[in-house]
Amino acid sequence: PGTCLTVAVLGCTGDLAKKKTYPALFALFLHDHMPEGTVVVGYARSDLDDARLRETLRERLKGPPEKVEAFLARCFYERGAYEDASRADVFGGLGRRMSRFERERDAVAGHRIFYLALPPSVYPPVCANIRESCMSSGGWTRVIVEKPFGRDLKSSEALSGGIAALFTEAQLYRIDHYLGKELTQNLVVMRFANRFLAPLWNRDNISNVQIIFKEPFGTQGRGGYFDQYGIIRDIIQNHLLQLLCLVAMEKPCSLSPDDIRDEKLKVLRCIEPVSTDNVALGQYTNGPEGPAYLDDPTVPAGSRAPTFALTVLQVNNERWEGVPFIVEAGKALNEHKCEIRLQLKDVPGDLFAAQRVNGRQARNEFVVRLQPDPAIYMKMTVKEPGLGMELAQSELELLYTEKYEDTPIPEAYERLILDCINGDQQHFVRRDELAAAWKIFTPLLKYIDAGGLSPELYAYGSRGPKNADKLRQRAGFIENVTAKDITSG
Repeated sequence: PGTCLTVAVLGCTGDLAKKKTYPALFALFLHDHMPEGTVVVGYARSDLDDARLRETLRERLKGPPEKVEAFLARCFYERGAYEDASRADVFGGLGRRMSRFERERDAVAGHRIFYLALPPSVYPPVCANIRESCMSSGGWTRVIVEKPFGRDLKSSEALSGGIAALFTEAQLYRIDHYLGKELTQNLVVMRFANRFLAPLWNRDNISNVQIIFKEPFGTQGRGGYFDQYGIIRDIIQNHLLQLLCLVAMEKPCSLSPDDIRDEKLKVLRCIEPVSTDNVALGQYTNGPEGPAYLDDPTVPAGSRAPTFALTVLQVNNERWEGVPFIVEAGKALNEHKCEIRLQLKDVPGDLFAAQRVNGRQARNEFVVRLQPDPAIYMKMTVKEPGLGMELAQSELELLYTEKYEDTPIPEAYERLILDCINGDQQHFVRRDELAAAWKIFTPLLKYIDAGGLSPELYAYGSRGPKNADKLRQRAGFIENVTAKDITSG
């Protein structure tokens, strides 16, 4: 007799569960990170049974066949509604089945995780039903909720308030999968475990910070869902703002989850709401690489939802005052990448003005690339080999896929679910963080929703709208130009 874990995946027949949640649970099982005897119960409205659920999951799981079958033997299915006004015990069947699994394993304490792979609109009734029928009697109960957490500050707080009436903050795990990425988690180590970076990481040396997210494809049939939110709600307000906090925060007094989240919150509270003068919006139209956003049959006719946004934020504190944080996200662009780029100021007293292209220094840059091909590198100016004195930019780089080619790098969801199992909330978003993030963007979002700001059209597969380039330059970013770029590859 001992403890056991039961994971309930609510919305188990949806894309998120099949593409992310179950493969992450399988990876934990494959690498022996899951507690012995763990059972996974899928819950949805579809007319399935255990065998048919396993059949739909089998093709999604990559690994030795015997391991796949061993994991699937732990996966079960419970059919039911998410809400039903005509009855009180909506999740009664799920609760009784979880209790039965715990009795069969002779568990003294049965721990339970509920992963809500569901639209946020059903969070309140689902959480109420969990509270009514599915709480663990002898162990802990934890609930993982996915974004988006509302559409603005008011709806987010209403959602948070409803859930907070049912669960404590220690029981809630608001997942942002960007916080589970390997290079994101390396930011804290990189910043606070390397002496040479500390003196540079401030307004005296850094000219501007860019946080960039680009996708080379459009909405691909998900336009109806995307159109309800737009690119700012979908990417910038959550994923990229969390990266900004990790770049800008002060050193926490410890690595405890709340100490780290306290420092992130301080950063958010130093950022004023986005001014309409500091935003550039775009929407992709048809180009050589693909069709227009409005050609997606799921998108409402005449929609003005932005598929690209660039915002300039200011962190008004002693370390960062005057340094623009240029936060950019877009779909149907010319490349696929997500990176953090800190551009340093010009070297004073330039000895090499005569050798400069267009008389302009090539600035040092410190870059953390999250995807594709995770890497950390520094762009620096060197003398080009030869008899002359021509300057070029080279890169000191750490390519994760080469340096750690024999080390499996876990997926973000795998790491975050393990954190939840271990009760570690460091890489999850706290309620006050969420509210502070919405305060920054809610006035701008209301202005856009009311038609106050229209997106500029840009061709599918291009760099994005021209107004974004102008705003980026006005904020202080300078495109590096040298006689020749030397790269390590």
